[in-house]
Amino acid sequence: METKKIEEVIEEFDFAGELTECIPYGNGHINDTYRLTFRVGEKVNRYILQRMNKSIFTDPVGLMENISGVTSWLKKKILENAGDVKRETLTLVNDKEGSSYYVDKEGEYWRVYLFIEGATCYDQVKNEDDFYQSAVAFGNFQRLLADYPAETLHETIMNFHNTVDSFQKFQKALSQDVCGRAKSVQEEIRFAMDREELCHTLVDMQEDGQLPLRVTHNDTKLNNIMIDDKTGKGICVIDLDTVMPGLSVNDFGDSIRFGATTAAEDERNLDKVSFDLHLYETYVKGFIEGCGKALTDMELEMLPMGAVLMTFECGVRFLTDYLEGDHYFKVHREGHNLDRCRTQFKLVKEMEEKLSEMKAIVQTTWGMTFVLPSGFI
Repeated sequence: METKKIEEVIEEFDFAGELTECIPYGNGHINDTYRLTFRVGEKVNRYILQRMNKSIFTDPVGLMENISGVTSWLKKKILENAGDVKRETLTLVNDKEGSSYYVDKEGEYWRVYLFIEGATCYDQVKNEDDFYQSAVAFGNFQRLLADYPAETLHETIMNFHNTVDSFQKFQKALSQDVCGRAKSVQEEIRFAMDREELCHTLVDMQEDGQLPLRVTHNDTKLNNIMIDDKTGKGICVIDLDTVMPGLSVNDFGDSIRFGATTAAEDERNLDKVSFDLHLYETYVKGFIEGCGKALTDMELEMLPMGAVLMTFECGVRFLTDYLEGDHYFKVHREGHNLDRCRTQFKLVKEMEEKLSEMKAIVQTTWGMTFVLPSGFI
């Protein structure tokens, strides 16, 4: 049934040549993703086909308007700097009606991107240079979009990185305890409850005007950067579903919580999980370098707190989903979201213990003068 549906969707786009391959692609938690291969004589063209998850992204039209606007802006900036628009940002392929998405008979939303050849996404930090390159790329993303009117973007997931709202949803899930799981996770619940006031830090600063609204990616994991296979450079930021107005420090923080760790996000053995201060320093240097002078002094000062809060928020969201029955994040085993929650809370504890060192690294890096390396816009 799925194969037939995909074939119907493909017919709504003007692909040249013969379809020779359609395979599931990537390890994303949310959307269904496929790689299409078409052969035209001796030439092979590849594309990414995605069905957007309407249960998560309830405004797919607004989401696609965000992506169209941001990628068009990036293409303009890339062309101004004689870059390669087909490799340095995502390229949407319109359907036969000229739309950036297609809606099938069941009301499902589909889209197509050009496949970026000769580049790879890594699910985990294999070496510090890859992490550094991702930092420069995400910092560069901030710099290129610094003048984009962030307030014009749709909020595709309401309060997505509003830590106060995330905590309130956790409290609601805890009080309802629909799956009867709360009794088995008392230690994790206490850890979260002890940090309720912490949730207000960045939210209050944004409301007070101390932190500016930016175009933010909101899912700045290493695997959302394409690393060029030949040069090892981070060339393209992908997975733009959560691009919307937000805080630059949250984008920074989400990268740290995912990448500056010694273990996978869902590692069961917490003895293997620790916060790697050296990887943190590597990312700080790359991110500040990529941003250039796009960030304010206050944004730079609050980068370490962004790391703490994004890690804590993610842990709370995993715990909330576990309490509610695992309906948001895809799970592949019993207790998967709980395992994810525990790794995040372990990292939060270590970040809190090393916060003064984290601040010192930013201050030292901030005082240095960086020149963007060749190959970056």
